[in-house]
Amino acid sequence: MKIKCLIIDDEPLAINVIKNYIEQIEDLELINTFSNSIEGLNFLKNNTIDVIFLDINMPVLDGINFIKSLEDPPLLVITSAYDQFAIETYELDVLDYLVKPIEFPRLMKAVNKINKRLNNTSKVTLENSKENPFIFVKIDKKKMKKIFLNEILVIESLKDYLKINTLTGKYIIHSTLSDFTNLLPERDFIRIHRSYTIAIDKIDAVEGNSIEIEGLRYVIGRSYIDDVKQKILNSSI
Repeated sequence: MKIKCLIIDDEPLAINVIKNYIEQIEDLELINTFSNSIEGLNFLKNNTIDVIFLDINMPVLDGINFIKSLEDPPLLVITSAYDQFAIETYELDVLDYLVKPIEFPRLMKAVNKINKRLNNTSKVTLENSKENPFIFVKIDKKKMKKIFLNEILVIESLKDYLKINTLTGKYIIHSTLSDFTNLLPERDFIRIHRSYTIAIDKIDAVEGNSIEIEGLRYVIGRSYIDDVKQKILNSSI
């Protein structure tokens, strides 16, 4: 399966450079290009992308604020003529920062990072059992840990890793929240934020835009709140 790419840049020449590079790389597929970030945001509402090649200096909504507006961002590679934004964007968990003019070998280095990030996820195996389903997760190089689904409280995103909070302990694995959540039964778990997926039956209280589990509160993201409250309501007796 090819890696789906998006280019957002207000310079047509810069778009063409990245576009030509992508067309030469078999693993990549360019889905669309946009000359401003507002169009990019609208596109992402209804389309799934693996990586965005993103400029910083753009009118109306610059690249940094574009990133901050995303609830569940794909991989991000900055393509900018200026290097002074590098530290700020790395704090936003961008994968790489390319300074224009971008040479093909430098972009290939970024592509290698993309491949490594997308392919280097923990092995996670869901075992179906009517009585007590469980999941195996790789918690280090040699150990696979068995976790019963009915013991999971909250799964929390930690950039490249996840923290699985359970009734019996906490476990760190290398995976994305989206990939892990997709393995779980939809009737039992729900994504409430870009950083949290929770077990519905472990919810102690819902107040405003937050959920309480085991004495801790977790904020519901704005784009999730309607679906979360509807699903909680439907799960009630």
